[in-house]
Amino acid sequence: MRKFGIGLTAVLALAVMAPATMVLAAKKPAPAAATGVDPKAREKGMADAPALVTAAGLSCTVSDARWIGADAKTKSAFYEIACNPGLGGVIVATAGNVTPPQFYPCLETGKPGADGKPGSLACKLPANAEPAQSLAPFVAKANAACDIDTARSIGASTKNTFFEVACKNGSGLVLVTSYPADATKEVKANTCLAYEPGSNLACQLTTREAQLAMVDTLAASARKNCVVTDKRYILSSVTGSTYFEVACQDGKGYVLERAANGSLARTIDCANAPGGAECTLTDSREAKTEQAGLYTRLAAKAGFPCKVEKYALFPSRGKPEEVVELKCSDRPDGGVAVFDASGGGKVYNCIVAELQGYGCSFTPKAASVVKISNDLRSLGKGSCVVSDARVIGKTETGEGFVEVACADGLPGWVINYPPKSDTPKEVLSCRQASGVGGGCKLPTNKTSN
Repeated sequence: MRKFGIGLTAVLALAVMAPATMVLAAKKPAPAAATGVDPKAREKGMADAPALVTAAGLSCTVSDARWIGADAKTKSAFYEIACNPGLGGVIVATAGNVTPPQFYPCLETGKPGADGKPGSLACKLPANAEPAQSLAPFVAKANAACDIDTARSIGASTKNTFFEVACKNGSGLVLVTSYPADATKEVKANTCLAYEPGSNLACQLTTREAQLAMVDTLAASARKNCVVTDKRYILSSVTGSTYFEVACQDGKGYVLERAANGSLARTIDCANAPGGAECTLTDSREAKTEQAGLYTRLAAKAGFPCKVEKYALFPSRGKPEEVVELKCSDRPDGGVAVFDASGGGKVYNCIVAELQGYGCSFTPKAASVVKISNDLRSLGKGSCVVSDARVIGKTETGEGFVEVACADGLPGWVINYPPKSDTPKEVLSCRQASGVGGGCKLPTNKTSN
């Protein structure tokens, strides 16, 4: 396969410019059989191919093969193989197998020459008649939603093989596979939209307009009454999700998350768009201000007075709730709020929030430990002004434990919080808590208290 300018290019040049040279050392072919494949060429191919497949390191169970010919000048022999399972193509072997045989998929060898006609290395075996469909196992391995229409070989590096696949719904993919291509190994399917026109991996079988057409369908399934006036691709995640922005006729905008299977996974208001996926087609500043005001009201209702200056949403965990970090302009400590669908909720101190699996990025620890000092005071340990705190972990029942250090350097404590609560339950000395998650570890704490 062409390695971005190195590899099969020279081989194909020989095939196009001097096809007679390739078969110079071959016997005159016998009359073609009804399948178009010479019986003697198939006999020789079936005899030689299994060993060549092994030498080339291919994942292929040979179901059919034919000898194409040989080039006396380069001392190379050419074989077409069909695999079940495996990817069909052409093997190029050197005399005596001085170097490992090279393999080129039918999608590569089938590229027409300058005259528009198929080259002499084009696949002819019946099992290789539809090379685009041979990529179906690769698409399936990547868990991509694509009914293959056409495909082409892009090229290869020393580690990866690249194919473009056009889907019947107008979208397109770039498959990134192993080298040689093997559907039993890791396969990634990236949207064509991830590659800029003119780049090495840019798609040619579909247009960007066609690839973006399905965004209208996604927007309709979001049920936001959005008449799309503009749309764009944002990014793709390592999990296979793809993100798009849509601008609507009513002035609103959304980020649509498309799952790997092609369905709509999430609809996010531009005001809540996560970092790296911010909206640019609509002015979300007004929406963000409005949303901050809403969170201010909800936080106050939850017993956490906070004039929200900045906020950031956490990814959904599949529950009908919204989890958001709050930064306040009227107090130094922020928190992590969990709001339910009815508008109720709870705001966790940033340190205790770690017990729920959420970490703050807006609030420094020095501001958060003030609340922890108050928790100690409520448990009769007011002499300890907390200077540092460390989340130890939680039990299977959800009870959480936080180690604290005291500013005066005296031994600190371990606070026990009930499940889903930031109201302390009890306080333990480091000695009492020695069996909890490895015990105290902050530098000033000792197990003698």
